[in-house]
Amino acid sequence: MPALLDPVLDLLTLRATVTEAAPVAARMRRLRLEGHALAGLDVRPGQQVRVHVTSGLTRRTYSIWRYDPEGALELCVLDHPGAGPGALWARAAAVGDEVRLGRPEGSFTVRPDATHHVFAGDETAAVAFGAMLAALPASARVAGCVETGSAADRLPLAHGDRIGWLVRGTTALPDAVRELAPEPGGIAYVAGEARTVQRVRQVLREAGWDRRSVLTKPFWAPGKRGLE
Repeated sequence: MPALLDPVLDLLTLRATVTEAAPVAARMRRLRLEGHALAGLDVRPGQQVRVHVTSGLTRRTYSIWRYDPEGALELCVLDHPGAGPGALWARAAAVGDEVRLGRPEGSFTVRPDATHHVFAGDETAAVAFGAMLAALPASARVAGCVETGSAADRLPLAHGDRIGWLVRGTTALPDAVRELAPEPGGIAYVAGEARTVQRVRQVLREAGWDRRSVLTKPFWAPGKRGLE
């Protein structure tokens, strides 16, 4: 990164160092970042950070998989054919690399006081779902459907025995949610590909869910780099 940018970036970003880099699923690489600047952050389960993934100002947004208030957070980055700068960065990241990232942000977060929780999404949503599910007690009422390219892409999720896993190309996610028939009254978290998110939201609305009880996050759309 050009040295002239350092003073500005020091004001706008946090510095961290990669301390672990390893696969967590077939197409997911887990990166642990540590640093004094990461200590004591206000992090809500489901939030994300913007990471500088090149020597310039290119940034990509990733959900936080785990956070340690002592000064560490973990990301899980999806690798795929035709990978862009973010996936290439994660693929090459090695212990000792310096990383710059923004502060945690986003309103797509778990609502712990809800009577029950429903999760619906794909691989790109599973990381945020992981943080949300881990924040819920063992007694929480949880249900949901997560679609992946293959069984090997599944992340280890808390309450995972209550999540229905789908392999892409079999049952479509909106149809799976319709079959699940979650009762209204709780909170539904719907994330992933933009059009699928819209269709799942419509399924829930048709089933009697109030629009304010369906939280959505379109992470991506075909032909686009990403959505905020």
